[in-house]
Amino acid sequence: MTGPDSADVTIWNPDGSQAEQSGNGTRIVAKWLADHGGRDAVRVRVGPREVLARMLPDGLVETDLGEVEVYERERVAGLEVTPVSVGNPHAVVVGDPDDLPLVGPLLETHPRFPERTNVQVARLNAPGQITARVWERGVGETTASGTSAVAIAAALDQNPAEVRFPGGTLEVRFEGRRAFLTGPAERIG
Repeated sequence: MTGPDSADVTIWNPDGSQAEQSGNGTRIVAKWLADHGGRDAVRVRVGPREVLARMLPDGLVETDLGEVEVYERERVAGLEVTPVSVGNPHAVVVGDPDDLPLVGPLLETHPRFPERTNVQVARLNAPGQITARVWERGVGETTASGTSAVAIAAALDQNPAEVRFPGGTLEVRFEGRRAFLTGPAERIG
């Protein structure tokens, strides 16, 4: 798929595992590709998914991350968990985001998730306004995650949603089961 307006990307986690999808990583690659190719829209393939990205004003990038699958809520390790697939696995827990250091490692490696899972602890502050923290499989706690923002909004049935992480805020909207993620992408340094 590689060309002047497209790229294939492989993402490796610090533990050596390969990520199937990355909302933030895809957005960064899309911005770089658009800036270097003089394009307003580009395609980025991560794993089996092809993501269409549009450049918006003020350095924002909107990515079409494809279909999201929300599964039935279940009890795992004594917690109410909503499994979600955004091309990669997520386990969303509604609660106090400060509980993430305990909940994250417990669920990431729980036998219920044989391939491991990304974990989010989220609090709905008001309709469409969410505060969350994320534990990425193979990484540990990260300050923000694009696919996590989508998983959280889907699990909490919020459309549109603004998901606030310690590292920044991402916007999510759905058209049917398709998820659109908007956030900044800027060069630092």
